[in-house]
Parts: sequence; structure tokens; C-alpha cells
Amino acid sequence: MQTPTLPSPAQEFRRGIRDCLPIIIGMLPFALILGIQGGQKGMSVIEMPLMTGLNFAGGSEFATVGLWAKPLPVLLIVGVTFMINTRHILMGAALAPYIRHLPMKKVLPALFLMTDESWAMAMADIRKRKDAGLPLFSLQYYLGVSLTLYVVWVITSAVGAAVGPVLGDVAAWGFGMAFPAVFLVLLRGMWKGWRPALPWLASLIAAAAVYRTTKGAWYVPAGTAAGLLTAYFQGEDA
Repeated sequence: MQTPTLPSPAQEFRRGIRDCLPIIIGMLPFALILGIQGGQKGMSVIEMPLMTGLNFAGGSEFATVGLWAKPLPVLLIVGVTFMINTRHILMGAALAPYIRHLPMKKVLPALFLMTDESWAMAMADIRKRKDAGLPLFSLQYYLGVSLTLYVVWVITSAVGAAVGPVLGDVAAWGFGMAFPAVFLVLLRGMWKGWRPALPWLASLIAAAAVYRTTKGAWYVPAGTAAGLLTAYFQGEDA
């Protein structure tokens, strides 16, 4: 059996950049909205990229902007951010088997840059590489995706913060549909059939129910727990 030819690190990095370009189209308006809302709340052009650069996780960033006030409710923001970002624990656990061979100096930056989009693209790429008989995880591909998303997100949100104070209510522009559209595309790439998708459905129903009946970000852990429990019992039945 002939061994597949491995692409160079530079080729893999460029492939990551190329593959994430459609995602960026959906991210740009959302990053602008985040920056604009932050600017209208009083966040400076320095504070916005500091927040998005140190806490690279869109959902908790929007929660932070929503809570931004003077005096700053630091403990509340930290608590809500932690609650929303707990999903990264599960994402990291799913990725761990494929990166455990890497040295810690490479693993930590990779996990810092991990977002829903880069994680989903990495997992989809792992399945493609498995079918092609290639090493399952390409760090260079992952970095091409993650670094591109990171730079675009931070810069665009900073631009939004700069122009935010002179604009009106951007929520009325309808850009909010961009992010859900991106996630639908990502889910389509991970689709394996209805039975494997049952945890997604359980997570969606639980998160929607809690979102409609309670205040705060409790819908995030509720959806996560429902998905995990469904996957656990589904695995036992398999």
C-alpha cells in the first residue's frame, strides 16, 4: 500500500486560511456588532481588543458588553464568562486524544485559540484525514484557521468600537443572523445522520427551554448537560 504524500507545514497553514474564509464572511458583521455595542457602552478602542484578544469566545464577549457599566461589575462579568465558556472544557476534552502527543508549549497556544468554529473545523478535518489515511491532526492547518479567525475578530471588533458611538441601533440591521448561519454550516459539515445528532437536538431543546424561562446564561450549562446525558445513555444503548 502506497503511503500518502504529506503536504508541507506551509501548505497546511495556507489550507487552513483558505478553508476558514467562508467563516470569516459570517464573522465580520458579528464582530462589528460586538465592537459597535461595546463602543456605545463606553468601551474604548483599547479596551475592546484587549477583551476580545484575552477572552477569544464570542458568546461570553457579548455577555460582557451587555453587563458593561460604571462602576464595572467585575465579579458578575467573571462569573457569567466562566459559565458560558464551560463548553470549552468539553471541546478541549474531545480534541485531547488528537493533540496529546504534542509538547505543552504547542498545546497551550492551540487551546487558547480554540473557538467553536476552529474546533468544529479541526474535528471535520480529522475525519477527512482519517479517510485519506493521513495523520489525524494537522497543527499547521488548525493554526491557519485559528490565527486567521483570531486576528480578524480582534481587529474588526476594535473597528466597531471606534465607529460605534456615531451609529444608531445596529441590531435593527439584521446582522445577527450571520452567526447562526455560520453554525448551521459548521453543523452540516459534522453531520453523520439522525441518531448521532440526537445529543444536538436534546441540547437545543433544553437550552431553548431554559432561555425562555430563566434569566442569565443558565441555558448554556443546561444545553451542555442535556447533550452530554443524551450522548451517555445513547452510548449505553449502542
